[in-house]
Amino acid sequence: PLTTWRLCWPNMLKQMLEHMLENMPSNLPAMQTVQLFDPASSTYTYVLFDTASRDAVIIDPVDTQLQRDLAVLQQHGLQLRYSLETHAHADHITSAGGLVEHTGAQAATPAGCGITSSAIQLSDGDALHFGSQTLRALHTPGHTAGSMCYLVQLGAAHHVFTGDTLLIGGCGRTDFQSGSARALYRSITHVLFALPDDTTVWPGHDYKGRSHSTIGNEKRNNARINYTHINDTRPTPPRVRTMEEFVQLMNDLNLPKPQRMDEAVPANITLGLRHEAGVADDTPRAVAASAGYSGDVSPQLAYRWWKSGDAYLVDIRSHAERAWVGFIPDVPGIEFKIWPGMSVNPEFDAQLQAAVPAGAKVLMLCRSGLRSVPAAQRAQALGYAAYNILEGFEGDPNADAHRNTLGGWRKLGLPWRQN
Repeated sequence: PLTTWRLCWPNMLKQMLEHMLENMPSNLPAMQTVQLFDPASSTYTYVLFDTASRDAVIIDPVDTQLQRDLAVLQQHGLQLRYSLETHAHADHITSAGGLVEHTGAQAATPAGCGITSSAIQLSDGDALHFGSQTLRALHTPGHTAGSMCYLVQLGAAHHVFTGDTLLIGGCGRTDFQSGSARALYRSITHVLFALPDDTTVWPGHDYKGRSHSTIGNEKRNNARINYTHINDTRPTPPRVRTMEEFVQLMNDLNLPKPQRMDEAVPANITLGLRHEAGVADDTPRAVAASAGYSGDVSPQLAYRWWKSGDAYLVDIRSHAERAWVGFIPDVPGIEFKIWPGMSVNPEFDAQLQAAVPAGAKVLMLCRSGLRSVPAAQRAQALGYAAYNILEGFEGDPNADAHRNTLGGWRKLGLPWRQN
């Protein structure tokens, strides 16, 4: 019997595997979409990921939701490849810069929006690939001159992420940021409405709890494009407005200015990275509380803690930065991102734990106080009391894009040396 079992086992195993393969679900989606909502601005953020490779993109992230979005990426085991914007928003600030620092993703933005700090400037028809999926940019000006929608095709199914160009039953306003009602009319009727009727529409906002629509539904029912049944003189079904009628409607809206416009638009031009360290002086500011780590400290206060032995100082800039710009004697250099490419250092955890005792107070120093934020959050997660040093080693750039002139460790005359 034992000999017979040994002879039969290979065939039994083969049959079992064949049975498992034959009965595996065949309808597993190749791509999944996670729709997230920011109540303060009624903004939808979308995480799209390839289910095989776990590569992901995020569309229109919000700064106050950064930790939520990072948790979603971690929960699904995703590697963020791109952070995309549909336009330079006026009602919220993006977290694109923070996501780039945390994940090593690339920021991709519409070329016509003037977001020059992003790695990729998208033009109409450009494609981004994540795993086996392809996302294609559609230039749809009108809400702003550079606005874009993003199209993904999965077999016969189409999904379009429309930002503020096309909303459920409405559309974005056109009275600021190089807006144009004529351009928006063409973008909706000639570009988006040219997509198949069953294309799923994922809007950038909704104020009534609706999550998605279809192109066909918007063709029939969008009140900005169609006349509605207000009285019996309207034909049935409601007819499409002419361009001139649409322009008149948009011009007559008289909407109030977005509350955060003056703050949001300049910040979004720099991917949401606001330089708020302030003017350097001889008085160290108090610790400022921050999410995910112990707080932000001025260079002066960090120096006092370090010299008194109260904290460990770690320079997380790249080896190249320390070699070119300068370094701090007797301070370990542990790259958080590796140049070239600036990908996250996979050995960061182990190197930090080898250099700093467990549970100690640790001060993170980068170039300008931005990269050190995710480094501090990572150190905090490892059990350290981690702080970010505002202004970093070189401080913010001046009007001529020169550093070491406005603030930072070196500008303040704190200890440093050059090779």
